[in-house]
Amino acid sequence: MEERKKIMVVDDDQHIAELVSLYLMKEGYKTMEIYDGREALEKVDSFQPDMMLLDLMLPGMDGYKVCTEVRKKSDIPIIMLTAKGETEHEILGLTSGADDYVRKPFDIKVLLLRIKKLCRLEGILCCGDISLNQETFEVRKGNTRLALTKTEYEMLRYFLSNQRITLTREQLLNHAWGMDFE
Repeated sequence: MEERKKIMVVDDDQHIAELVSLYLMKEGYKTMEIYDGREALEKVDSFQPDMMLLDLMLPGMDGYKVCTEVRKKSDIPIIMLTAKGETEHEILGLTSGADDYVRKPFDIKVLLLRIKKLCRLEGILCCGDISLNQETFEVRKGNTRLALTKTEYEMLRYFLSNQRITLTREQLLNHAWGMDFE
């Protein structure tokens, strides 16, 4: 059985790492907290995260170097999560391979949206513990793989693609069955 999405939270501040992990677990993600740059690099292969949240100021090895080394062997999404707010640090973070850069202090709701957006860019739509992979057509609720009909899959994909939007009956019928729904 395949596990739910895994996110490695790398931050030298244990309280921040634990708090972010709690919110991520509430959203259905599996997490691993790491407080050292070298340890993060060592555990990437064994944990095989689907995404990494990476602080810049880490003992052992800074976040820039960790990001550069991870990029040599993986293309997982990386969000730099750091107190370094100067433009040159953001540029260095993004050019070292990060997909996004979030400054501390941050709003956890905004961070969760950025994580979901990066998942969506990879063809994966998420809401809570439900995920829909548009490339493999796999749908999961937590650790459980769901078997859906084509119509059920299309309806779920349409709902996940239009979160927070009120959809009309006609829109739903047209999307799932096309113009011949009569």
